[in-house]
Formats: sequence, structure tokens, C-alpha cells
Amino acid sequence: KPEQLQGPAGNSSRVSDSRNVTCFFGLCLADETKVTYSWESCHHKIALACGATCAAEGGLSRRLSSAERPKRPLTAYFRFVGERQGPLRRQHPELSNTELVKKLAGDWRELPASQKQVYEEARKADWRIYEEKLAAYKAQLTPAQAAALKEERRKRLAKRRSFKKKRELTVLGKPKRPRSGFNIFVSENFQKSVGVSPVAKLKKLFETWQNLPSSEKQPYLQLAEDDKVRYENEMKSWEAKMAELGRQDLIRSKEQQPKKKAAETVQEADRAKAPLRGKKATLKLKKSEE
Repeated sequence: KPEQLQGPAGNSSRVSDSRNVTCFFGLCLADETKVTYSWESCHHKIALACGATCAAEGGLSRRLSSAERPKRPLTAYFRFVGERQGPLRRQHPELSNTELVKKLAGDWRELPASQKQVYEEARKADWRIYEEKLAAYKAQLTPAQAAALKEERRKRLAKRRSFKKKRELTVLGKPKRPRSGFNIFVSENFQKSVGVSPVAKLKKLFETWQNLPSSEKQPYLQLAEDDKVRYENEMKSWEAKMAELGRQDLIRSKEQQPKKKAAETVQEADRAKAPLRGKKATLKLKKSEE
């Protein structure tokens, strides 16, 4: 009987006295759910459960082959940093991490081209070895594994682009999206909600919201409507500013802008027709006087 069983996800699974094994799929299950199997069938069921979960999350290819993928060689600059960082830290222990990085970047800029070339040549040599190993690695993949890795890379790059865009919008001061009535309800009641974890608290609050009478929901829904008005006003100002900066790509198209309610449209049409009615009334009065 082994003391520990190494699961497919790399997480050690502890064996209990009752000959049951409890597995923590930390890399597969978002909430680290505990799953207990009998000792006799744990190998098979762990593999099935972990494999199915990883596949559902798009991570099956990572478990199978990404760990064996050759690592890209360091750039010339990072080789320089790796070589100088330790000695510089010992020489200047008072420097913070930020100051240390700035110091290293400055030293690299001032480094003569002949010395930079040494690091660049080392990078090129490692790159040739990397390409050979990468070709051998790709040759052993099945078509399904290669397709899974390609899809995994596409998702990773899309996530990275999305993060960069969100960070840019934050720097540009884009207004925060309006909150729903449920969001406002959660923010007001989360701290006093009962639950052993944030997920449990949210689940409890959702059930409470579902069972809440309409009269008690109405204040939150009204706050949500007010927040929509706030958001639209702030977005109009922000988009006008983006237009001045030449960032037309950040301005919503007409399809993305919220449609006006029917009542508001009727009121605007009435306001537009009012001057015409006034003019007609004036003309009729003149004709009657004549």
C-alpha cells in the first residue's frame, strides 16, 4: 500500500485509513472539490475524472504533452540580467526590486555592442538546439494532440490580447459598466451572508434574490436603472474625448448603443413637432385676420 498516489494532474492524493483515496484536482477543478473513490478502482476513476475535467477545460493537451515541450531560449537581455542580478543584489542590498530592474536596464543600455554580441551569440546557439528539439517534439504528437495544442495556444493569445485591451481601457479612463439589481443586492449583503466560502455565499444570495418579493427587489432595480443613466452619460463624454484623440476604434457603433425606449422616442417626436404646430397656428391666425 503506497503512502501517496501521484495523480495525473501532478497533485499528490492522500490515502486514508479506511482504504479510500481523496483526490484534490487543484489544476482541474476550480473549487478543489473532493472526490472519494474505493482503493481498488481509484487509479482508473482518477484518470477518467481528471481526464474528462481537463478536456472540458481545454487543458487535456497540457497534461499530455505541454510539459515536455522544449522551452524557448532566453533573449540576450535576460541572459545579461540573470548573470548580473545576483552580484548586483549583493552589492546593493538597499535597492528595491523596481530600482534593481531599472539599474540592470541602464547597465544593459550602456553595455558596448561587442559585449552584447557575446550574449546574442549564446542565444543563437541555444536557438538552433531549441529548433531541433521542437521539431522532434512536434513529430511525436498525434494529429489530435497537435490540434489541441494549437487551440490551447489560440485561447491563450486571445486571453492575453483581451487583458492588454482591458488594461488600456482602464488607463484611458473608460467608465465602469452599469450594475444589475442583483449586483447591487450582492454588494450590500455579501459580508453578512452565511456561507463557508465566497462561492457558497454567492449561491445563498442568488437563492435569496430569486425568492425575494417584487416589492423588495424594486429599490435595487431602480438603483440599477439610475446606474444605466450614469453609465450612458459618462460614456458619451468619454467617447467624445476618444474622438478628439483619434481613437475611433474605441467608439461604439450604432448597433452597440442602447436603443431608446418607445416612450422616449414619442416624447422626442412630440418636441420636434411642437415648433411646426406653432407655425401652423400662426399662419391660420394671419389668414383669419385677413
